[in-house]
Amino acid sequence: MTSPTSRRTVLTAALAAAASAGTVVSAAAPSSAAPSAPAAPSATPAALVDNRFWHTRTDWRRGAGDGTRILHGARPGLVIATPVGRIDHTDPHTGRTAAWDYATWTSPVHRSAVPATEVIASWNARTPAGTWIQVELSGRYADGTATPWFVMGRWAAGDGDIRRASVDGQGDPHSTVWTDTLSVDEPASGVRLVSFRLRLTLYRAPGSRLSPTVWRVGAMASDMPDRFTVPASAPGPARELPVPRYSQNIHIGQYPEYDNGGEAWCSPTSSQMIIEYWGRKPTPEDLAWVKPGLPDPQVCHAARHTYDYQYEGCGNWPFNAAYAATYRDMNAVVTRLGSLTDVERLVRAGIPVITSQSFLEEELTGAGYGTAGHLMTVIGFTPGGDVVANDPASPDNDAVRRVYRRREFENVWLRTKRYDANGKVRSGTGGVCYVYWPDRPAPSRQRVLRSLGLL
Repeated sequence: MTSPTSRRTVLTAALAAAASAGTVVSAAAPSSAAPSAPAAPSATPAALVDNRFWHTRTDWRRGAGDGTRILHGARPGLVIATPVGRIDHTDPHTGRTAAWDYATWTSPVHRSAVPATEVIASWNARTPAGTWIQVELSGRYADGTATPWFVMGRWAAGDGDIRRASVDGQGDPHSTVWTDTLSVDEPASGVRLVSFRLRLTLYRAPGSRLSPTVWRVGAMASDMPDRFTVPASAPGPARELPVPRYSQNIHIGQYPEYDNGGEAWCSPTSSQMIIEYWGRKPTPEDLAWVKPGLPDPQVCHAARHTYDYQYEGCGNWPFNAAYAATYRDMNAVVTRLGSLTDVERLVRAGIPVITSQSFLEEELTGAGYGTAGHLMTVIGFTPGGDVVANDPASPDNDAVRRVYRRREFENVWLRTKRYDANGKVRSGTGGVCYVYWPDRPAPSRQRVLRSLGLL
């Protein structure tokens, strides 16, 4: 087992290195432990990513429920029927101990089409005050041995009952959980996860009749090759979506208790842009806690409600997806895509994509900064195939829309290895992205989502 260093520590080191080089950074967490030696470029076929999400009546029936029942209707979900036990839980971030009734649901074993080096879970749920959920994952290796149950998140939409948090210090002889990612420690050893299952635990206050509702839970398994460059994709048709523009930088100094304020809010700012593109937004009651007079208070709201109290940042990938899905009839997942062609297909269907990338200033022409990890929103493509992005690392809202060179953008997003300003090898995200869409999408959207394994 590797040292139980939190991914926050890994990010802090990356941020320090970037700062020493005079770069600008955002708190989008890196995805794995220390990088390995450089490797030759290789292609990225779709077979390197496998998605499995449980969300239909049939899916819920095929799992093993203990104290849960299926909530029927247009959007089937899981709720507590009769609690099967009670625990006393001490929240490590508040010190408070409280009793909670609980029920569980365990997914069937999913044999991944991709023997994986990384698995990232994500979920969509509603948690009324007095409720919360825990998501766990257990995998099996090719040699037949299994991981323990790893906690992939303790989550609530609000922060009044528990503090939503990842859990540090989890691992086994082969793998480590880095905040939100179960990662094989030494991919070159040939160790791979060939299957996984998920376990949901739904909690509520004793005597309450309320329940969390979980509409979707699943994971993305992948085995991305080590590479510093990726093959170029051919441009497709041009289209640009009318996505609202929000700058994280106008929030610098606001609410520093949430990841030092706006300078690190790239992920929630990007999420809020897409949520509002789909016609959802916080209510005035939701925003009542924000200091009057601040611009775009919904961005402050998004930062607070994506904040991971263990990681101490707003860049937890599944927490951002879970936040987006708290809005009416929204679905949200964390996945990887294979090329900008996949992003073009989604954009052509009217679905913008939030991408995670890291780069030196000279690697992305027009950005004007370098970053150890940053989220931005791809909203379209020019007739020549260049990327139209809403980049929250902009001085104001009017400057958010950027056009980035296709070849540069594709490479900094899809590569898994890169050099920092000091010439050291660092990790890249390998195509990690968030995809959000409303329930019951139009047939054209269903087709592309299904083809990417997201439905």
